[in-house]
Amino acid sequence: MADDAMLRSILVAVDGSAYSGWAADAALALAADFGARITGIHVYAARLHERRFRDMEPGLPEEYREPAVLARQREVHGTLIEKGLRLISDSYLGALERRCLDAGIAFTGKTPEGKNYAELVRDIAQDAYDLLVVGARGTGEVWRRGERRDHVLGSVCERLARRVRRDLLVVKDARSLAGTFVVGVDGSARGFGALRLALALAARTGARVQAVAAYDPFLHKTVFTQLEHVLTEDARRVFDSEAQRRLHDELVDGGIARLYEGHLEEARRLAAGMGAEIETRLLAGRAWEAMLRHVAESRPALLALGRTGLHADEGLDIGGNAETLLRLAPCHVLLAAGTLEALGPPAASEVPDALPWTEEALARLERVPEFVRGMVRRAVEAHARRRGLAAVDARVVEEARATFRG
Repeated sequence: MADDAMLRSILVAVDGSAYSGWAADAALALAADFGARITGIHVYAARLHERRFRDMEPGLPEEYREPAVLARQREVHGTLIEKGLRLISDSYLGALERRCLDAGIAFTGKTPEGKNYAELVRDIAQDAYDLLVVGARGTGEVWRRGERRDHVLGSVCERLARRVRRDLLVVKDARSLAGTFVVGVDGSARGFGALRLALALAARTGARVQAVAAYDPFLHKTVFTQLEHVLTEDARRVFDSEAQRRLHDELVDGGIARLYEGHLEEARRLAAGMGAEIETRLLAGRAWEAMLRHVAESRPALLALGRTGLHADEGLDIGGNAETLLRLAPCHVLLAAGTLEALGPPAASEVPDALPWTEEALARLERVPEFVRGMVRRAVEAHARRRGLAAVDARVVEEARATFRG
């Protein structure tokens, strides 16, 4: 959304399916809460049917393949298909328009012709919608013997999720946007952007917000176990896998947990800045799996995520955790496109000065992988301050390691 507290324009895609109806329900509820207008859109594919009709022409009876007759058949078929599909589109939008009229919500309908996802992407690029609402699936669901046999996510929904850079609400079922919104944070600006968006929606819907962060204490153990089977003796000596394993067991894994606790504390500070209180929860495990397990147990109305996460580059369309959770989460999923930078460290008066380190202590710090060196340094200095020390030497580093190990 362009503004933290305002949702002015909502686009909802309709196709007559149950998911489309649930998406309309969600869009109407949000429009009523925010005083927003709704644009309904349905894409019909007349030219596709025309091409398929021409593909079938060689198989028609001979009397229908006479040039004059064939031209007439093409004209009649083209007219009927164009009018018929347009009437179907108008019917879908008419039902949504009546609901908007009854609720006093401004409505606009659009019925472009073409390839469904491509026309949706084109329209979204041309208009300033604050929120896109789509069903997780559409009319293409396949059921056999009472069980759904298709994919967990419809193709149009998936293509939109990859291509648009707007806030996208994917509706999974008939549940309302009430209860709890779970927000995944990982320290990235997009994760905090998802928190801001969830808080803005919750302020109007009355939902409570819970921020969760997931760290993986098992990843390094798995990696080091696998390395034992692939490293040569020379490579093992250079890599010093046993020393690396001890380092991660004693220092890094515990430090990562504290790092993600810091992300949750930052989420609380950001929420407080918006006048809101939130719950927080630290989860252990692979990020998508831990969050999926938490969502299955807590049954929230909505899971809000940044479109990409902490390690995204400019070319990434959607993050791996976001994509997996979009597919598998048994609740509505909100993919946030906006970003919100962290507030940063506490005020300067609250931040302790860095402690001096001896050369021997610094030499030990140099053995730590660069990507976690800053985190390890802060953890060791915090240990030294708790002991009332004014400097860090090799003995303090060893004491800190023993503390982390315990």
